Amino acid sequence: LNNIRHDLIFLQYVTKTVEVESAQCKQALMEAQGRNQALQEQLSVQRQLLRELEQQLHESQRSSSQLRQQILVYEGEMERAQGQLEAEMQSLEEEKNRVIEEAFIRAESEMKAVHENLAGVRMNLLTLQPALRTLTCDYNCLKRQVQDFPYMLEKAITEAKQEICQVIGEVSSANQELLRKYKREMNLRKKCHNELVRLKGNIRVLCRVRPVCAGETDAADAKNIVTFDPDDDAVLYLSNKGKLMTFELDKVFPTQATQGEVFQEVQSLVTSCIDGFNVCIFAYGQTGSGKTYTMEGVPEDPGINQRALRLLFSEVLEKKPDWDYKITVSMVEIYNETLRNLLGDNPNEKLDIKMCPDGSGQLYVPGLTEFTVESVEDINKVFDLGHMNRATACTNLNEHSSRSHALLIVTVAGFNSSTGHRTSGKLNLVDLAGSERIAKSGAEGSRLREAQCINKSLSALGDVINALRSKHSHVPFRNSRLTYLLQDSLSGDSKTLMMVQVSPLESNVSESVCSLKFAQRVRSVEIGPSSSSRRQAETSSTSSSPTHDSLDSPPVTPVPLPISRASSAGSTLSSNSKTPTTRRRSHSQLSTGEQTEKQPTVT
Repeated sequence: LNNIRHDLIFLQYVTKTVEVESAQCKQALMEAQGRNQALQEQLSVQRQLLRELEQQLHESQRSSSQLRQQILVYEGEMERAQGQLEAEMQSLEEEKNRVIEEAFIRAESEMKAVHENLAGVRMNLLTLQPALRTLTCDYNCLKRQVQDFPYMLEKAITEAKQEICQVIGEVSSANQELLRKYKREMNLRKKCHNELVRLKGNIRVLCRVRPVCAGETDAADAKNIVTFDPDDDAVLYLSNKGKLMTFELDKVFPTQATQGEVFQEVQSLVTSCIDGFNVCIFAYGQTGSGKTYTMEGVPEDPGINQRALRLLFSEVLEKKPDWDYKITVSMVEIYNETLRNLLGDNPNEKLDIKMCPDGSGQLYVPGLTEFTVESVEDINKVFDLGHMNRATACTNLNEHSSRSHALLIVTVAGFNSSTGHRTSGKLNLVDLAGSERIAKSGAEGSRLREAQCINKSLSALGDVINALRSKHSHVPFRNSRLTYLLQDSLSGDSKTLMMVQVSPLESNVSESVCSLKFAQRVRSVEIGPSSSSRRQAETSSTSSSPTHDSLDSPPVTPVPLPISRASSAGSTLSSNSKTPTTRRRSHSQLSTGEQTEKQPTVT
C-alpha cells in the first residue's frame, strides 16, 4: 500500500511537470492516468477485501471467546458429574456390602432350617421303611394286574361292541321298518284323501309362495313371514302380529319351486280333458303375487298354459293311430265386466254368454274365435296374438298389472276309429286379475274403473264360493261375468284346481292371510263327482279307452257342446298369422309381481 501511495505521488508530480511537454508526452500522460485509474480501482478493491478480512477476524475472535466459555462450562459440568458419579459409586458399594451381609445371614438361617428338616426326614425315612416294603408289595400286585389289563379290556370292549352293534342293528331295522310304514301310510293317506276329494267333488287347492326379489330386501317391511313344514308339504305357517297361523292345503310350493315342479302336480288333471272331463285351473291371489308368471311364464321357462298344451300334444301323439284328436284353442278376457275376444279381428267387440239351445245346460260364447293348434309354433302364435290384445297397465303396485281376467279355453275332441268312441273335454286355464286398494295402487281415471270392476268380480266369486260351501239352493253365478263364465268349472261335472299365490313379505301379511283363508274355504267346497262327456257308437272293451288313471275312468255319456260356437271354428292357424310384440313376464316378476293388495272377496 505504501508503494502504491508513493507511485501515486510520483505520478502527480510527473503530471504537473509534463503538462507543457509535447503531444507524445501527453500521450504518455494519458496512459499513466489510465494506469493510475486502474491502480485506484485495485486500491479500492484491496481496501474492501481488507475490511472483509478484518470483519472475519473479529467474528473469529468472538467465536473463539464463546467456545472458550463453553469449554469452561463443560469442564465445570464434567467435574460436577464426576463428583456425583463418585458419590453414587460409593453409595452402591455400601449397598452391595449391606445386601451381601443380609444374604449371608439369611443363607445361614436357611441352612440351619435345612439341616433341621434333613434330620426330620431321616427320622421319617426310618419310620417309613416298613410302609415302603408294604407299598412295594402292593405295587408288584398292581403291576401284575396292569399287565393283564389290556387283555381283559380288549375282551370287554369286544363283547360291548358286539352287544352295541346288535342293538344298533335291531334299532336301525326297527327305524327303517317304521319309516317305510310311515311313508306308505302317508302315501296311502294322500291317495285316500285325493280319492275322497275326487268322489266328493272338492276343489283341489295348491299354494305357491313367490320369492323375495333383490329390490324388496332393502325395504323396512321386507321381513319374510312365511315358513314351511319340512315333513309335510301341505302345511304352511304364517306369522301375523306375533301369532303363528297354520294353513293346510293340498300342497304348498316353497319359494324355490320351479315351473316344472308346479306343473308336475297338475299334469294329471290336464290329461283328464283327453278322457272327456271338464277341467279348470285358475290362479288366485293378491296383486303382485305371481299369478301371471305361474300361468304364462316366460319363453325360456313357460308356465302352466304352454306346458299343458305341450303335454296334450305328446299324449295325443302317443294314442295314435287308434285315437284321432282335434285340439282347438280360444282366448277371452273379462275387462270391465265385458267379454273380449282376444283372438278375433276386432278385440273390442263385446261378446255375451248364452245357454246352448239344445237343452244340455252348457254355456257358450257366440262369435268367440277358435284356432286349431297342432304344434308348439301354433301355440306361440296364438299366445302372441292374445297377449297383444290383453289389457295391462302400470300402477304404483306393478309396472305391468293385469287389468282383466284372462281365460285360455282348450277343447279336445277325440274319436276312436276302431271302437267308435267319441270324447270331448274342455280345459279352462284362468289367470285372475288381483284385487287392489285404490289408495295403495294409485289408480285414477280408467285405471280406477278397472280396479272397481276387478274387485267387484272377485267379490262375486267369493259370494259363489260361500254359497257352494253352505250348499245354498241358489248360487249367484250371474252376479258377474267371471262367475257366470266359470259356472261349468264350479258345478258338478268338472275337475277344478285353484292355485293360490302368496307374497312372503310382512307388508302384505293382511292380503296373504285373506288369500289363504279364502283358499281354505274353497278347499271345503263340494261340487259333486266329476263326469266325462263321451259318445259311444258301439259297445267295446274298456281297454281301448284313453284313460290315464283308473280312479278317474269316466263312464260314457253324450258329448256336450263346446263353450264357443266360433265363426272360425275348425280353422287351422295360418302360417302368416300376426306375431305382434307381446307382454312377457320374467322370472323376477314372480318376485316383484303385481304388488300385493287385499282381496275384497275374503274380507
